[in-house]
Amino acid sequence: MPKHGKKYLEAAKLVEAGKFYTVDEAMELVKKTSYAGFDATVEVSFNLSVDPKQADQQIRGSLVLPNGTGKTQKVIVFAEGPQAEAAKAAGADEVGSDDLVEKVQNGYFDFDVVVATPMMMAKVGRLGRVLGPKGLMPNPKTGTVTMDVAKAVENVKAGQVEYRVDKQGLIHAPIGKVSFESAKLAENFNALREVILRARPAAAKGQYMKSVAVSATFGPGIYLDPMTLM
Repeated sequence: MPKHGKKYLEAAKLVEAGKFYTVDEAMELVKKTSYAGFDATVEVSFNLSVDPKQADQQIRGSLVLPNGTGKTQKVIVFAEGPQAEAAKAAGADEVGSDDLVEKVQNGYFDFDVVVATPMMMAKVGRLGRVLGPKGLMPNPKTGTVTMDVAKAVENVKAGQVEYRVDKQGLIHAPIGKVSFESAKLAENFNALREVILRARPAAAKGQYMKSVAVSATFGPGIYLDPMTLM
């Protein structure tokens, strides 16, 4: 088993083993258990009873958190003509076409989100090998392949997060920073929870949410009762 440092062990003492916390209690506690020397990210993990190998049980999407993420996201947009101008006006950090494709191919990765128009996806597809492993390929399901690139940029800048079930049936997503008020963290958490509940596949069997936990960067997990969240 991995060894934890003194700061982690001290933080873990604040979490009662085997206890399920309410949403409000968890958001208060996650702030207290953060010991990083920076404004740590608060992340939630949902363990779902889905089989990600089945196409009809894939869960993926995005939403704009009510109170944002606390992080300024850098967005690049692959677009031409009026869409390129609209993306620039909306605050995109970089906009381009073949020139931007070449720049990324040459090792440019100073961005967090990629947006593209449908017409540009043939060109962006050439970047699949470098963007795919980083989870940066644009996708219609997350609103990053769209004609309304301006709206996509605005959403990202406003605090949009993407969620996607992994091979283990887990969804990990940020819901803010420890500097947020507990009530704002709770509001962000509930917004994400409701979206994931609505995304429940018809083929999913048994208890949909098997476990739910929140934690700050490097901090211990704080568990909530999944039965009260469905």
